[in-house]
Amino acid sequence: MISSTKKPTEQAQVSNRILAGTIITGDVVSDGDIRVDGKVVGNMQVTGKLVIGENGRVEGEVACKNAAIAGQLEGTLKVDQTLSLTASAKLQGQVQVEKLAVEPGAEINGSVLMGTVMRKVNEAVKDSAQSA
Repeated sequence: MISSTKKPTEQAQVSNRILAGTIITGDVVSDGDIRVDGKVVGNMQVTGKLVIGENGRVEGEVACKNAAIAGQLEGTLKVDQTLSLTASAKLQGQVQVEKLAVEPGAEINGSVLMGTVMRKVNEAVKDSAQSA
């Protein structure tokens, strides 16, 4: 008997691309990974990894599991696990991250909360939400 080892579509990892020359205005929600080589103006919610290519640009509030940035991000960035910035990365705004890796040459203008500080901030937000 022949059996299939393919995952059902709802369990397969989803990967999306916003190519160079594409501009999206509005909120973007992805249940998988996403790569931005174009421009996004609006909020992004990504359950997987966000990659912003060298020519990519994001303006708005972003929440994701992991991120690798080589392009530009302006706004608020919340990364649950690891944020990697390459030498060409330009980040402006507020960043909350568990782990941060920065190559020489990357630019960060704004505030960065990381590690245990971020866990305490998240716990305080959860506690205030439960008491409300």
